[in-house]
Amino acid sequence: MTAEIRDEDWYGEELGGDTRHQDVRFVEVDLTEVRTTGATFERCTFERCRFNASVHEATAFVGCTFGACNFFDATLVGCKLTGSTFARCTLKPLTVRGGQWRGVVLRGADLTGQDLSGVDLRDADLSMAVLIGATLRGADLGGAELREADLTDADLRGASLGGSDLGAAILSRARVDLAGAVLLAELTGAVVDVSQA
Repeated sequence: MTAEIRDEDWYGEELGGDTRHQDVRFVEVDLTEVRTTGATFERCTFERCRFNASVHEATAFVGCTFGACNFFDATLVGCKLTGSTFARCTLKPLTVRGGQWRGVVLRGADLTGQDLSGVDLRDADLSMAVLIGATLRGADLGGAELREADLTDADLRGASLGGSDLGAAILSRARVDLAGAVLLAELTGAVVDVSQA
């Protein structure tokens, strides 16, 4: 049976490596300015929770679901969000430094201008996400779902793009390196020939 924590005020709490929640449902919990370091949340559900100005370092949110949560001015450093889902969440502005976001679902999320450099986004669902002006330098987007994702003016230099459906994304003025340019050319059916004539 899933435990439930509802309407609690955790404002400014500090949660360390001894904090572990599994199969817990958090409803309208105030996590504003909370600091977590090495905490673990597994298969938890967060509904209408406030993470405003919170800081999370090396914290794991594995297989969690976030619904209508507010991450305004939150910071995530080296966090593991593998298999987590975000729906109708406020994710701007958000500071992200590295981390494993493999298989995360951010379908339709507004990530305009966000810096996701170096983040492991393999197999992530970014379909219909708004990534206008986002920085994804060095990110791993291998196998990511990018159908109708808006990457206008995004910086994809150094990103791993193999296996992603980049051809189904909006890429107007997006910046790519040579490897990315070759991949895009191949997606359009072009044959890339770098030999000298």
